[in-house]
Amino acid sequence: MSQSQQSLILALRSEHYVQVRRRIFRQLVQGLIYEGLLLPVEQEGQFLIESDGATYTCTGKRTHTFGRIELTKEPLLRHAQAADADTAAAAVEAESLTQFMLDLQDQLGADPDRLAAFCRELEQTLLNDTLAQHHRHEQGLRFEGRPYDELESYVMDGHPYHPSYKSRMGFDAEDQYQYGPETRPDVRPIWLAVHTSETRLAASQRLDVAQFWNSELGAAQVARFHDTICAQGFDPADYHFVPAHPWQWQHRIQPAFHDKLRRGKLLLLGASEDVYHPQQSIRTLSNATAPGRAYLKLSMSIVNTSTGRVLAPHTVQNAPHVTDWLKGIAEHDPFLRDESRLILLGEVLGVTYNPEPLSDLVQSVTYGILGCIWRESLHAYLAPGEAAVPYNGLTALDLDGTPLITPWIEQYGITNWLTDLFQKTVLPVLHLLYAHGLALETHAQNMILVHDNGRPVRVALKDFHDGVRFSPAHVADPDAIPALLATPETHQRVNRNSFLETDDLIHVRDFMHDAFFFINLGELALLLDRHFGYEEAKFWMLLRGVIEAYQARFPELNERFQLFDLFAETSYVEQLTKRRLYPETEIRIQEVPNPLSLSFLNREEVKAHAATE
Repeated sequence: MSQSQQSLILALRSEHYVQVRRRIFRQLVQGLIYEGLLLPVEQEGQFLIESDGATYTCTGKRTHTFGRIELTKEPLLRHAQAADADTAAAAVEAESLTQFMLDLQDQLGADPDRLAAFCRELEQTLLNDTLAQHHRHEQGLRFEGRPYDELESYVMDGHPYHPSYKSRMGFDAEDQYQYGPETRPDVRPIWLAVHTSETRLAASQRLDVAQFWNSELGAAQVARFHDTICAQGFDPADYHFVPAHPWQWQHRIQPAFHDKLRRGKLLLLGASEDVYHPQQSIRTLSNATAPGRAYLKLSMSIVNTSTGRVLAPHTVQNAPHVTDWLKGIAEHDPFLRDESRLILLGEVLGVTYNPEPLSDLVQSVTYGILGCIWRESLHAYLAPGEAAVPYNGLTALDLDGTPLITPWIEQYGITNWLTDLFQKTVLPVLHLLYAHGLALETHAQNMILVHDNGRPVRVALKDFHDGVRFSPAHVADPDAIPALLATPETHQRVNRNSFLETDDLIHVRDFMHDAFFFINLGELALLLDRHFGYEEAKFWMLLRGVIEAYQARFPELNERFQLFDLFAETSYVEQLTKRRLYPETEIRIQEVPNPLSLSFLNREEVKAHAATE
């Protein structure tokens, strides 16, 4: 038995299996109730879910944070139907995710094929996260003192709301150990030469491509690549370079493009000389040999959380142009440039191999499976004394269950630290929306907190190629909007929420509101209440106060504050669980109470006052 096989068995028989299963059940039930797919009976902090085959019970509450459901760590109980009316139903801990979904399938009314696929994703999440958590505890991987690059691997809990947060469909257990960020493996991308006739390359206007290759690969390696192309009888001038993830090369590129390899449209150049480590997103790799070199965002034909992780060709081509647009805005805006000192990790180069498919059937196999976006390294921007942490690290728990941010809270005080966090990280994002009409999908993996010994200093933002939304009529400088490729209809059929431009300002506002406030800051509000006794309503009132102080500084933007009203009574959030159960025939969103609205905060203040009397 190999070492990885031994580790697999030990992990599955460990306490971590039970802990992960309970977590998945919590997120699954929370999502199903919150998104209206289940209508439980609620009484005295208990949720009772009835089905034909069994009744399930769990404990929890509806929170102040967008009315989200928060269950306790007590396990979900399954009460099987009694044999007769005189026999009490036995209550045991629910142990099967698939059985739970099957018990409730009539209530859910889900598409049968998608239900079956979702069950597989849940079970695969259970396997993958069990392996990750067992490895973490066996290796004693604590957060204290770790630099940003290591935290990108070891902050490993995944999406805090999505139930299939670590499905990685396409990976087996061996792949999990070999390519999952939690084990921080050494990965050497496979370099290919792709013929220019079947390839699209887009570069930032600020980039000298030839100089970039020499900087990223080294002149000697570029020369070796050219020699390899010439040795096969081809002209280097007819090819672009593109790296592929080793898993993608083996499982997708060879089977799909073997004829291209035979004909010389694709040429194998060899494994990377530099060693890379996977970041949280799996498909983005950071350079361990030369940390100042670009991050590689690579196509991977796996499904994780809600979507496949290939790189749609139009987004690869748009990436450098969106980067130039955003950087131009930030460089000419005094608030972003001088006060916020906003870091934008530019996506400076994109290469996508996109040969004309023979048919729609072929395109479904080859679409977006070979491409790369080069993103600037954070190391090029950090000043002396600055350190960084992934934004979702702010809600991460160390091995002993202590929040990563505990020393910072103790050192600076929770209100002072939060105020700094809001001013340094929230306001730049809001300024892009208010002053310029641009919403960014600022979920936790797309943000990096830059700090000085734990005190928030500024923020770095990333992942722009499909993470921007705007209304052309409401952009501050419409003439600066770059010519961007529209989302193909075939792409929208599999992801209705993938678009950059819209005439609906609610879609612009809530693109940011959903990712940043609902999930990102929402998780922080819940953690501070749970671990530090800092009430959710107090969190949102403090944030509102910081936003109001910002608005008072920019009275010339009053009309924009109304257009993008972050204090509205309600907002719209994506139904991440429902998306997995129903076809992509429409955008799955729901209207929820906004914790930043004054009437909501006043209601919570009245409740808190009544509770103390």
